[in-house]
Amino acid sequence: MDGLYLYCIREKTDTPCFSTKGIDEKEEVFVIPFRELEAVVSKVSFEEFASEEIQKKAREDLNWIKEKAIAHEKVIEEAMRKDDKVLSLIPMRFGTIFKERAGLEETLNKDYLKIREVLDRIRGKQEWSVKVYLKEREKFEQVIKDKNETIKEKEKEIASLPEGLAFFMEEELKEIIAKEINKELNNFAEDIFERLKDFSFDLAKGKLLEKELTGKEKPMVLNVSCLILEDRIEDFKKGVEALDQGINTKGFYLEYNGPWPVYNFSVY
Repeated sequence: MDGLYLYCIREKTDTPCFSTKGIDEKEEVFVIPFRELEAVVSKVSFEEFASEEIQKKAREDLNWIKEKAIAHEKVIEEAMRKDDKVLSLIPMRFGTIFKERAGLEETLNKDYLKIREVLDRIRGKQEWSVKVYLKEREKFEQVIKDKNETIKEKEKEIASLPEGLAFFMEEELKEIIAKEINKELNNFAEDIFERLKDFSFDLAKGKLLEKELTGKEKPMVLNVSCLILEDRIEDFKKGVEALDQGINTKGFYLEYNGPWPVYNFSVY
């Protein structure tokens, strides 16, 4: 039994054809018009892509999930571009499927005003990602030691103690330093987040990703999605690059990229 896999919803365009294949890598991607909207869809096997089957695959075949998630994203990325322009659209979560066209149209009709409201809000804006990493922990730790009077006093006290007693005091000092590092990292991340507001229409904090997911050797300390006005993209880039130069001296670096589908600002 065939179903309709929904990738995203966008305002009507005159580009209904897609070069990217659907999530099953066989079926064509096409649009279903509904009033002033378009649903970007492809036909799929309902049995293969039903919610229960996807949950089963997530437990048993992560490679399948990864491949299909990439295919899902490729369609959305094509749908959001027309020539050199970035179109406003609402990306759907992975695995959004309808048994038939009537069910999709019923949903579009029920949520029409909410969808229009979101599209109006994100029109003329792009989502960009900013991620900050701790490059040199030793440098950051030294900055903390140099400005923290409690740590300085402890170090002086340890230097005057016999070796055996000094060992226990050093362990206590390590705990103090670790707590200060965590506190300062949180303060640092919050400061960067606040400074990003200068270039952004809206911001959303994301989860800190483990090294296994980022592919980076250094730990992530901040993950932010930024909604940027299109006429301020260059200001955003310059501002973020200036931020990067400033935090490099403290042992950090940042990466930014985009535009991405507006996942973080299109919930309705």
